[in-house]
Amino acid sequence: MDILFWNCRGALNPRFHSVLADLINAHSPSIVIITETRIGGTRAKEITDRLPFDRAIHSDTIGYSGGIWVLWNSDGVEVTLLAKTEQEIHVVVKVRSLNFTWLLSSIYASPRLEERKLLWNNLSAVASLHQLPWLMLGDFNELLSKHDKLGGNPLNPRRVQLFKECLDSCSMVDLGFHGPNYTWVNKRDVGQFIQERLNRGFANPLWSDLYPEATIHHLARTHSDHCPVLLKLDNTPTSKLTRPFRFQPMWMSHPLFPNIVKDSWADDLRLKPNVDKFTADVKIWNKEVFGNLFHRKKRVEARLRGVQASLATCLRDHLLVLDA
Repeated sequence: MDILFWNCRGALNPRFHSVLADLINAHSPSIVIITETRIGGTRAKEITDRLPFDRAIHSDTIGYSGGIWVLWNSDGVEVTLLAKTEQEIHVVVKVRSLNFTWLLSSIYASPRLEERKLLWNNLSAVASLHQLPWLMLGDFNELLSKHDKLGGNPLNPRRVQLFKECLDSCSMVDLGFHGPNYTWVNKRDVGQFIQERLNRGFANPLWSDLYPEATIHHLARTHSDHCPVLLKLDNTPTSKLTRPFRFQPMWMSHPLFPNIVKDSWADDLRLKPNVDKFTADVKIWNKEVFGNLFHRKKRVEARLRGVQASLATCLRDHLLVLDA
């Protein structure tokens, strides 16, 4: 069972449906959480009715911002709504195949600090009301350490402390991640370029005992400035064959490549884990920055062959005219 989370930055964007369809086809999630949909009410229901899920919960938007959707198919999981606000949806999840029951909180924390404080208070209040295994997944719009940020202003210690106090009151532990270090990018030029890890998964010890092999994967960013996040509840290896890794010399000409190397390398790890992490990170970065080089090369070669064929035809016709 997998859960897909994605801050889509607006569900009315023409690419939203195609990107979401690709993600669903690639990962077959049992539950999908979409945030910052910027659509609520009947319009949100009209859109989710066209998606490949038979159940959905929507939160209200804040004007033209915010919005959370939780989508699932009832043959795999039973989801019961407990409470929701503009920044959170709390549900009880029952996995039919395993008969596990746990609490899932889908989060979209407001970019405004005062509203985030209300969310932190709400989560702390929820913690006092139950003793269930508990998973939080979403965009928290806050950082926990300097390692969660590249570029921009330094962290605000008071904001970090408020976030940590909330997580401590909920007995939450960061689930970690695989893939690039950051889940959001401001898409600015070098000098104003900022990356942050805003999208996270947290769980209390009871939930971690249920799913000890749960892993979070930062997927390739597409359409949105937030990358999709996939939570795999079990660590079943994939049967797909992986392509051999090839270092591309053109990477070294990009000004951000040294940051990829630096962020992928840890002094306290042995060589192989460092190489494995760099390989995974640079593959995703290559796809985001350069696209698929193999397919680009094939398209260029095809165009060159077409040009060469046209030139050959023109040259042949010209020679025939001269011979005549």
